Amino acid sequence: MTKISFASHPFLLGFEQLDRLVERTAKSGNEGYPPYNIEQSSDNTYRITLAVAGFREEDLSITLENAQLVIRGRQVDDSEGRIFLHRGIAARQFQRSFVLADGVEVGGASMENGLLHVDLQRSMPDTVVQTINIEKK
Repeated sequence: MTKISFASHPFLLGFEQLDRLVERTAKSGNEGYPPYNIEQSSDNTYRITLAVAGFREEDLSITLENAQLVIRGRQVDDSEGRIFLHRGIAARQFQRSFVLADGVEVGGASMENGLLHVDLQRSMPDTVVQTINIEKK
């Protein structure tokens, strides 16, 4: 059976990368940790908020890798010498990835009350009309 994708349509030239992006996003795991919100605060600004209770700023890293915003958290296990009668708050690591569209840039990040906020901003490209000359041969 042949795999048909939207990028194989003859009017969509050069969209193979977008097709691969959609396929990769569909295959990514849907784990629920840490929970997050995505808000649109204006036409060109967004905010991703992750619930990272128990993490310090130095336990978190935010990187931009090939148009993917990657947020990682790794806590140091400081349970040595402590006796837990119940341990419901796990010190586990996580990685959350968000694919950013062309022109979307990270504006900054902040922590407040156990919530990590990452602000995104879409830059508005200038509309360009280009005339193509036809060469005589």
